[in-house]
Amino acid sequence: MTLADFGWALLRIAILLGFLLAVLPLLIWLERRALAWFQNRIGPNRLGPFGLLQPMADAVKLFFKEEIVPANADRLIWALAPALSLFPALVAAATIPWGPNRLLTPVADVDIGLLYFLAMSSLAAYGVLLAGWSSNNKYSLLGGLRASAQVISYELGMGLALATAVVTAGSFRLTSIVEMQAQPLWGVVPFLHNWLIFTPWGLVGAALFFICMLAETNRAPFDLPEAESELVAGYQTEYSSMKFAAFFMGEYIAILAISGIMATCFLGGYLAPINWSPIQALGEGGGVWGVLAAITGALAPPFWLVAKVFGLVFVFIWVRATLLRLRYDQLMNLGWRFLIPAGLVNLTLTVVYVVAGWMPALVGYGVVGALYFATVGKRKPERREVRLVSEAQPYRPKEA
Repeated sequence: MTLADFGWALLRIAILLGFLLAVLPLLIWLERRALAWFQNRIGPNRLGPFGLLQPMADAVKLFFKEEIVPANADRLIWALAPALSLFPALVAAATIPWGPNRLLTPVADVDIGLLYFLAMSSLAAYGVLLAGWSSNNKYSLLGGLRASAQVISYELGMGLALATAVVTAGSFRLTSIVEMQAQPLWGVVPFLHNWLIFTPWGLVGAALFFICMLAETNRAPFDLPEAESELVAGYQTEYSSMKFAAFFMGEYIAILAISGIMATCFLGGYLAPINWSPIQALGEGGGVWGVLAAITGALAPPFWLVAKVFGLVFVFIWVRATLLRLRYDQLMNLGWRFLIPAGLVNLTLTVVYVVAGWMPALVGYGVVGALYFATVGKRKPERREVRLVSEAQPYRPKEA
């Protein structure tokens, strides 16, 4: 590696970390304002215009807040756990391309880009598990165990969903997956890009991947590791001050990284919906067309990716404001009995498309859909009966 290559690598790292850390306060503000809007509340509106300075006030409060260490905790692991949760989230996005300029993005354009992301995202579970174990608190331990089981269960479904993009592109390299989606839509519409979500296997894969995204980031309705109604705050119960903030930052940065992966693999990455190649060809002569070619070819792609990422983040918030928390058995059943079989079937039909073409794959989806509605679709929803006991008495210990 030459000195110039080392300098460009440092610049790429600075761009990525600068973006993630700069957008983090805005993301926290957006969620609080959006949740208030969904729930017909006011939300933060005191500090700065529209409450934009509220995340800064929260950061100052957490920085000066007293840190309380549990007396019987394993202090070394207890202190390392927040860093183990934050670090994988920061480095997981290193292989996501933000535009066509390979000098500026991605940080590392490696052949195993998607495998690297899966490896880094799974490491975050170690921080949560060790935080729960080292706190010497039964609620924290249960939260850590839930998180580890949840990550293991939904990592399989996530891998199967991402495998559709890998099989279609023929590569684990994220830049190759984006280039594959730059082809004409369905091979016949030249002015539109062929985003993977516009295909049956891509649509099913994107839906499965989004469900796994919610579970991997411990977001509602999969926030069982920190369920306040059952576990106080789960693995975060014994944390305060900046260590609690590190868990908080790790969760939101993981949301940004995993949204970037979904945008890259299923939504065309930095590609616009419209193919601007004709305008870029006209721009070779200069003038107004040259300006438009520069905007569409070099300046607009990062903004397209950021727009897609924030669109997915808004859906994260929407789901949190809409759905109730699942029971633990429902979470496990969804992961093992639905997502994994659906992912395997979708991956099989993707291979059929790659080997035999469109028609056999579409016939396969029709057969699978008919079989599903003929068997599972006839099941009646579970009915429950609530009985009110008029003479109920509060619990009193026998010694009382």
